[in-house]
Amino acid sequence: MKPAPFVYRKARSLDEAVALLGSHADARLLAGGQSLVATLNMRLSAPALLIDINGLPGLDRIETKDGTVSIGALTRHVAAERSEAIARHAPLIAKAIPHIAHPAIRNRGTIGGSIAFADPAAELPACLLALGGEVEAQGPKGMRRIKADDFFKDLYETALAPGEVLTRVHLPAATADTRTGFAELARRHGDYAMVGLAATARAKGKGLSDVRLAFFGVGNTPLRARRSEEALADGDIDAAVSALDLTPHDDIQATGAEKKHLAGVLLRRVAAQLMEPRA
Repeated sequence: MKPAPFVYRKARSLDEAVALLGSHADARLLAGGQSLVATLNMRLSAPALLIDINGLPGLDRIETKDGTVSIGALTRHVAAERSEAIARHAPLIAKAIPHIAHPAIRNRGTIGGSIAFADPAAELPACLLALGGEVEAQGPKGMRRIKADDFFKDLYETALAPGEVLTRVHLPAATADTRTGFAELARRHGDYAMVGLAATARAKGKGLSDVRLAFFGVGNTPLRARRSEEALADGDIDAAVSALDLTPHDDIQATGAEKKHLAGVLLRRVAAQLMEPRA
């Protein structure tokens, strides 16, 4: 199957991209295209206007400043995977990226595209939520930041307003007491996860504080398990597993009951990672 007809425009600046996006109610942005092109070919998406933002200056940079890691929306997965700054200052992202699809996909897919697409089974939205990061967006009314806890609204729906372009992702840089954990279960490496978990915490003596557990593949958005966070901060892993209040739906990969069981398995694995001293 081939895409429905559309008009293609190449944006030369961020302002032009915002203007084009606001000029038509049925417009889509093209960055890496690893999700969009597939939906175009299957005619699940049929925009009248396709705006190519590849090559916009400044949106493919990774910067660390004042305790924050900023990742441009057009940063390719492979660039983040190979980045020394990401490995040092955003280790959770470094752990997650090798699980994203396959090398060919990571060569083209973008950090911003993955987060803006908001697939509930994708790794990076859950990482953003676990890190308590922020999304930066540029729109007709200027620039604004949106906290991760407020960004993911429903299935493939985010807090981006009409005409807004996601431009950067801001993450707190890891410190000596930062602990991270990541695990997922998939049929094959590179497949979407049946269940996944991204987590962060701070070391506090022999225990943990500020625990954030973000599950993916178990709902319409990445989900925090707040009761389990509290139990894990108290050092009780069994209670953390018992406190999981996830209600996954059945799908072609597993029943909801199986997914909830697997979520508990992953929680135990990730809890062990969080207790490990940072390398």
